[in-house]
Amino acid sequence: MPERLFVCTPSKLGAYADCPRRYRYAYVDRPAPPKGPPWAHNSLGASVHTALKNWYALDAGRRRPEVLGTLLKGAWVREGYRDDEQERDAFRRALTWLESYVTGLDPADEPVGVERVVAVKTVVLAFNGRTDRIDSRPGPDGRPELVIVDYKTGRTGLDTDDARGSQALALYAYAAERVFRKPCRRVELHHLPTGTVAAHEHTPESLRRQLTRAEDTARDIMAAERAVADGADPDTAFPTEPGPRCGWCDYRRTCPTGAQTPGKEPWSAVERLAGPE
Repeated sequence: MPERLFVCTPSKLGAYADCPRRYRYAYVDRPAPPKGPPWAHNSLGASVHTALKNWYALDAGRRRPEVLGTLLKGAWVREGYRDDEQERDAFRRALTWLESYVTGLDPADEPVGVERVVAVKTVVLAFNGRTDRIDSRPGPDGRPELVIVDYKTGRTGLDTDDARGSQALALYAYAAERVFRKPCRRVELHHLPTGTVAAHEHTPESLRRQLTRAEDTARDIMAAERAVADGADPDTAFPTEPGPRCGWCDYRRTCPTGAQTPGKEPWSAVERLAGPE
C-alpha cells in the first residue's frame, strides 16, 4: 500500500519546525491541552487582514480610503489588549496603516484571488494554504505571471532574505502555479506599518528546494507520530526546542520546559510595536 499523504498547511509545518513539542500539543494530543489567553497582536493582524479582504469585496468605485474606518470597525477583534486605551490606540494605528496602504493601490485592479485557498499534492504532501492575495502582473516577456502577496503587521526590518527564506510563500507560489496554470515565481511581504515591500524572485529550482524541505519535515512528523502510536514516549518523539519563542507559546503553561521561561503578556507585542512616534 502506498504511504498516506501528509495533509498540511504552512502553519502546521511551521509549528513542527519551530518546536516539535508545540506541534504535538496542537495536532497530536487529544484532547489538546488548553491554550493560554489570546494575543493582541494576533487580533490586530486578523482585523487588518479582514478589512483588506472586505475592501477588495467592494465594487471598484467604492474602494476609497474613507471607507476603511467602517471596514476596520466591522472586522475588529477585541481580544488580548491590556485595556480600552491600548485597544483604541491600536485601532487608530491600524486605520492609518490601511489608509496609507490603499493609496498605493489601483482600485480598478482585480486580484486573481483574495484570501484564496491553493492546494497541491506531491508524493508526500497534500498541501493547502490560504493566500492573502494573488496578483497578476506582466512578466519579463510581457505575459501575465502570478505574484503572491502576504500582509504583515508585526516586526519591522523585513528584507529580501525574509521573502526568500519563507517556506510558506514558496509553497503558495508552487501551488498557485499549478492551480492557475500560470508562472508564479515572485513573492512579496507587504509590511503595512512601514509601507515597505520585501520581495524575492524564485526559480523553479528554489521552489523545488523549499518543497523538498517541506516534504522532509512531513516525513519527520509522520515518523514521530508512528513512533508514538507504537508506544514510544511522546516527550521523546516530540522534543522541545527551547528558546525565545517559549515566552510567546500558546502551550507554555503545559510544557515543562516552556513553564521555566517567563511568559509574555498578551498585549506585549502591540505595546512594543507602538513605541515612540
